[in-house]
Amino acid sequence: MRPAQTAEKLRLRAASLFRPSAQLTHLAAHGLTSARDRIYNFASGFRLRTKFLLSLIVVTSGLTCATLYVVGREAKIQVNRQIQEESASAILTFQVMQHQTEIALEHKADLLATLALMRDDDPTTIQDASEDPWQSEDCNLFLLANPQGKVIALRSTAGDFPAATAQRLLERSLTRRTTAAWWYSGTALYQVVLRPVDGMNGASNARIGTVVVGHEIDSGTVNELHRISSSQVVFVRGGDVIVSTLSPFDERDLAQQLGSSAPPQQVRIANHRYFAASLDLSPASAPSGATISLMVLKSYDEGVAFLDRLNRLLLGLLVIAVLAGAALVFVISDTFMRPLASLVGGVRALEQGNFQYPLGAHGNDEVAQVTRAFDRMRQTLLRNQTQREELEQQLRQSQRMEAMGRLAGGVAHDFNNLLTVIKGHSDILLEKIGPDDPLHSSSQQIARTADRAASLTRQLLIFSRKQVLRPNILDLNAVIADMDKLLRRLIREDIEMTFRPGSGLARIKADPSQIEQMVMNLVVNARDAMPEGGKLLLETFNITVGEELARCRAPLEPGSYVLFTVSDTGCGISVETKAHIFEPFFTTKDEGQGTGLGLATVYGVVKQSNGFIWVDSEPGNGARFEIYFPASAAAPDVVCTEHKTTPACMQSESILIAEDEDGVREVTAEFLAAAGYRVFTARDGNEALEIATKAGKSLNILLTDMVLPQIHGPELAQRILAIHPNVKIIYASGYLECQKDGAQMVNSAAFLPKPFTRADLLKTIESVLRDGSAKSPAKNPANGRAVVTVL
Repeated sequence: MRPAQTAEKLRLRAASLFRPSAQLTHLAAHGLTSARDRIYNFASGFRLRTKFLLSLIVVTSGLTCATLYVVGREAKIQVNRQIQEESASAILTFQVMQHQTEIALEHKADLLATLALMRDDDPTTIQDASEDPWQSEDCNLFLLANPQGKVIALRSTAGDFPAATAQRLLERSLTRRTTAAWWYSGTALYQVVLRPVDGMNGASNARIGTVVVGHEIDSGTVNELHRISSSQVVFVRGGDVIVSTLSPFDERDLAQQLGSSAPPQQVRIANHRYFAASLDLSPASAPSGATISLMVLKSYDEGVAFLDRLNRLLLGLLVIAVLAGAALVFVISDTFMRPLASLVGGVRALEQGNFQYPLGAHGNDEVAQVTRAFDRMRQTLLRNQTQREELEQQLRQSQRMEAMGRLAGGVAHDFNNLLTVIKGHSDILLEKIGPDDPLHSSSQQIARTADRAASLTRQLLIFSRKQVLRPNILDLNAVIADMDKLLRRLIREDIEMTFRPGSGLARIKADPSQIEQMVMNLVVNARDAMPEGGKLLLETFNITVGEELARCRAPLEPGSYVLFTVSDTGCGISVETKAHIFEPFFTTKDEGQGTGLGLATVYGVVKQSNGFIWVDSEPGNGARFEIYFPASAAAPDVVCTEHKTTPACMQSESILIAEDEDGVREVTAEFLAAAGYRVFTARDGNEALEIATKAGKSLNILLTDMVLPQIHGPELAQRILAIHPNVKIIYASGYLECQKDGAQMVNSAAFLPKPFTRADLLKTIESVLRDGSAKSPAKNPANGRAVVTVL
């Protein structure tokens, strides 16, 4: 067959196929024309107003029906989407609540771990902890396990928790190495947090047990989540319902639909259809049938009811639009747009940082609820911003104080070397110049001035927290009572001072000389604040700081403290001045009337004693200084009385002096040589090590600075002791600059603080040669050695 004939046949076949469609189109057009003609003939007998009204009714009805269809369809889609979003939001809300509960449980677990550590893993810790005042209703489960993971103490305040179940759940959690988990006791569900209890004995930081703190997920918890999310909440384990907001019959219907497979996305309970959103709470490795999950059920019936209400409203709008469209449009626009416009204005104002923009929220509709919610969110943001600014200000203040402390410590260190030289040479001059010499009084004035400068550097070191500490277990009442006569001499007769010691006062651990310095500086500060007289009150008492007080007294931490307060009726302190009172060299006195180190010294003493200080004052209303010292349960240390030493005439021992400051090294060597000792000097660690190697067994004492070029003092001492084990070690420094490598060496050696006099030097040398260690005013009752803290 030819191609032309084939194409013609295909064309004829296609025409025969499309011929019925063309006929149908022609018939449809003819029907529409006939219908239009009949409508025109029907309406030709009516008035124009009637036709206009009928046309308006028909058009409005048609548009309304189309609108109803479109809006109903879109509303249905939006309702389904909103139900899913609200379900997801409910899941997120639960996760936030879960996280908050976990944080709270972590804090309680840390406290319980600390208590267990203090009691050496005593099983009664759980019983006592569950009955302590800090225990809240949110904490229902307490568990203590030994290092092998064996449960040794278990207490549940919400119901019975089988020990075998707890042991199995604990082993599972320890195997997975999780810090948070979900435990099901068979009758109750718990959110738990696990914390290890680590030992603190020296270098053996071994784990001595594990503590578990849990919160029961009860009906109150699920009802609270139901109230927040407006959804039904169900906790499921496998195919069983643990706890929910459903009735028992509804729970049974739900359990029948769950089975062992994955939770469905839609369920029907008692002729109600729900959208189900699930959250798996168990780890992926949980055994089959033991997985715990959360289901949030959002009812579709509420959405259907909403659509029914919407349809009725639109039908009513149809009638009202025909009768009074213009007025209704005005009322609707005014009613719905004004609150929304106010809300939009508030959002724009918040973007510009304005938190005071007025919001109009009238009634209880959705816009009003959103407006009120936005207002609450705005107030929360304002509080958070205020708190953030306060924390930033405290951080800047802390950083500024830390920088000034470092500067003060460095200045005091270098100045102590200079004072050592000045005091040493003034001692030499006073020895060589007779009392009748005109230069004798000048030498005495140099010595007295050097002593005053040394006192000033001690205050700088206290502020910078780099001086030598000799902490004891003290009775604060006894320390203040011993200072009573001194304090009364410091104040004037027109000031009435009262001391109210607290009964049964706990002990504190601090350097007694520092505490005396702190009390004296606070009393002097209060005296200067009352130029026309007044009342001064000193008080001590025990106090337990809770979370609320700790937040008000940041950075104070919760715990047991001994509180020492100094209150006066003076002129008070302004807010501007209060921000700088603990800075060194800051003073409100006239020039030349104060060093500005009084309160800076107080700040250094308190911080170095691990305490906290708080000032409450307003101009014209006096001031109240609160000092919080951590309470100690130990008994007060016994202060040993030193026996006086008799200076030796001429000595034959060999002493190696390692000092990088030429002036200090020379005056020290001159003192020791004049006393008859054989003296070797070295400028750095390598030179000292070389001299010690050559000296052999004839070397008796190493007198070294803490910080030396090339080799530091503690390391130098270790190397020389490796060569000569019988060599005695004496450290001389303005403050202890080493922290790790020298701490152990310093505690086992003597310490000579700079600046020192010849008498101090010779007394330390003689004490080391006689007893093997330098005498110190404060002793440790256990071994009689001086207690030296490296900072």
